[in-house]
Parts: sequence; structure tokens; C-alpha cells
Amino acid sequence: MKTPRILIIAGSDSGGGAGIQADIKTVTMLGGHAMTAITAVTAQNSRGVDAIHPIPAETVLAQVEACLKDFGVDAIKIGMIGSAFTARTIADRLKRLHVPIVVDPVMVATSGSTLADEETVAAMGKLMDVATLITPNIPELKKLTARTDTMAAALELVARHKSPVLMKGSHDDDDGESIADVLVEEDNITTWQGTRIETQHSHGTGCTLASGIATCLGRGDPLGDAIAKARDFVRIALYEAPGIGRGAGPMGHHRVRMDLGADEMPRLNQVTMTGKDYDAMVAFYKKLGLKQIVDSPDNQYARFETGNGTTMSIQCDPDAEVEDFVAIYFEVDDLDRRVEKLTRAGMPFEHGARAQPWGWREARLRDPAGNTVFLYKGGENRRFPPWRTKD
Repeated sequence: MKTPRILIIAGSDSGGGAGIQADIKTVTMLGGHAMTAITAVTAQNSRGVDAIHPIPAETVLAQVEACLKDFGVDAIKIGMIGSAFTARTIADRLKRLHVPIVVDPVMVATSGSTLADEETVAAMGKLMDVATLITPNIPELKKLTARTDTMAAALELVARHKSPVLMKGSHDDDDGESIADVLVEEDNITTWQGTRIETQHSHGTGCTLASGIATCLGRGDPLGDAIAKARDFVRIALYEAPGIGRGAGPMGHHRVRMDLGADEMPRLNQVTMTGKDYDAMVAFYKKLGLKQIVDSPDNQYARFETGNGTTMSIQCDPDAEVEDFVAIYFEVDDLDRRVEKLTRAGMPFEHGARAQPWGWREARLRDPAGNTVFLYKGGENRRFPPWRTKD
């Protein structure tokens, strides 16, 4: 599967929560290759923007040309543009390209700091004229059209720029539990509903959403599918926010691992083990080091999360037939130390860490139902053994 090449034209965020930094993390986690043309360098953190240094338009354009003439491009994301002249210069270059272009008209940071003056806001129209999709939040939408009615404002943008508009509902004045993102096209309206995620650490949501959409479009996804996947990415990143910064902190891009596909292959994301004794099975896998995220003793069901986001569950039935047909493998980086620690804690290993002829080391034990469990360290030999078949 070809890696989508995504060119990001946006400003840098020294705090790493938004801008180019959030864009690169998003594109990378979604399986794309991120290229950048930095339009401005900002000094900012979770509490505000202290300084902005626009990059000259000719330097921004040089970055764009350097990427295009060597790597090529499958989609473009445009964020903070830096200056009115840069907006016009970049728009003139991009109108010659025939790839999806997502324009996120960044004007105000999550902290409330202004990122675009009136002249630059006016010049954004040139960029929106070449857009495949425009992704304003509610305040940006109203500023771009001088309308207070959001639907009327979106329809005006669609008519003016001949581009679909995705209205992002997370910045709406309504502080209810539900939020909606609305895609407005010339002849269609599509809505995605969601429950508001209560967190102050939402810096970079707009950048992340737009970059996610661009990556999916660059991979060939239809517009609706691209928006849906990018929305899922943003929501999981919000749930996974690390909680750093004293203001609007960054999201947890680095934790969005197994929940979204980077290609068309199915993802192995959960294994269920059968058992008889619910309490004993739960205790075993918790002691093994897994994090329990579902506890349903009435249904004799529990689910656990592993270190890379994959989930593993148990389903217990006192009358269940447990056959030793399946083995479950958990990879750990500290195999010897982990085995030693668990052995001291009373875990019943059938053998300790051993080198195997297939290129990794593993230790074996059984859960209370008799299912075979391996702890192992495979490293590169898990996916790239010397005898891997040719792709």
C-alpha cells in the first residue's frame, strides 16, 4: 500500500500541541509521510502565544517547491498562513496542482491568542478558492462571513469558494453534552454527532482534524469516510491527553495506535480467552501487567488493555470446555526482569526466558483455565524475520 505524501503548510507551535507539530504527529500516526512548509515560528505554550515571527513568502514557497519536485504530493493541508502575501503566493502555486487540499482557516489559538490579522484573514479567500474542503470552527466561520447564523455562513462560504465546508461544533456557544460536526456541500448536508469530551487539554484539535482528513484523502478515501476517521482520531487523542501544561494542554496523539487503520488490511485488535473461574482469571491477567478496562462479573466478562492499545478479554463459564489449541503472546521489552519479578510474585512459569530458533526469546506459563500464555521479546524478527516472504 503506497504511503500517502502529505504536504503541510502551517505555522510552528513551540509547545508541540498544535500547528506543524500536531500535524506531523497526526499524519505519522495515520500512516502517511509528513512534509512541511513552515509559514511562521511562534513562541507559545498551553497558556498563550508570546511571539510570532512570519517566514518570508519566498521561503515558504521554496519549501513547497523542494517537496514537490522530489517527493511529489498526494494531499495538502493548510493551517496558519503567516501573512496576506504568503496566502496569495501559495494560492497561486497550488491552483496548478490536482490533489485534495484541506484549508483550516486558523485565526485564533485555543488559548485565545490572535494568529491572523484582518488583511491575512481577507487573503485566505484565495486559498479557500483552491480548497477541496474548508474546516472552520464556529467563531472562524462567523468571522469569515460576518454572519451570526452558522448554517447561512457555511452556505455563503460554499457558494463563494465552490468548496464543501465542515463546520466544527466543538467551539459552539452551546455547552451541552452533545456536539455536531456538519459537512455542508452544494447539494447535501451530512452530520456527525458526538458526546462532548470534558477536558481542558484540547489544544490543536482543529489542526489535528484537518491533517487527519488530508491524510485519509491522500490515501484515496472518500470525503465522508476521511472526515469520520479523522474525527475518531481527534476524539481518541482527547481521551488520551497526557494532562501536561497549566492551560489548554496538548492531546495524546502518541496514544492513538490501534484504533484507526493506516491501510486496508484488517487489524488484530482483540483476542478473547475462555475460562471457568472469573475472579482467578481477572487476578491472573492483572498480575501479568494488563490494565482492566471492563469488569462485568454478572456476564462473566472482562476486558484488558495492553501496552500498544490492543485489547484482550476473558469470557468465563464454569461449564466451558477449555482446549489448549491457542496460545496468546505478550511482547515486553524487559523480558528477563519481567519474568523474574512475576516469578517472585508466584506466577507459575513452565519455563523461563529461552532463545528460540525463530529469532526471539520467550517464557511460557498458563492462566488459571490452562490457556497457554507466552511473554516474549521479538524485536524486528516479529515482523521482519530473515525468512519473511517477499511483498
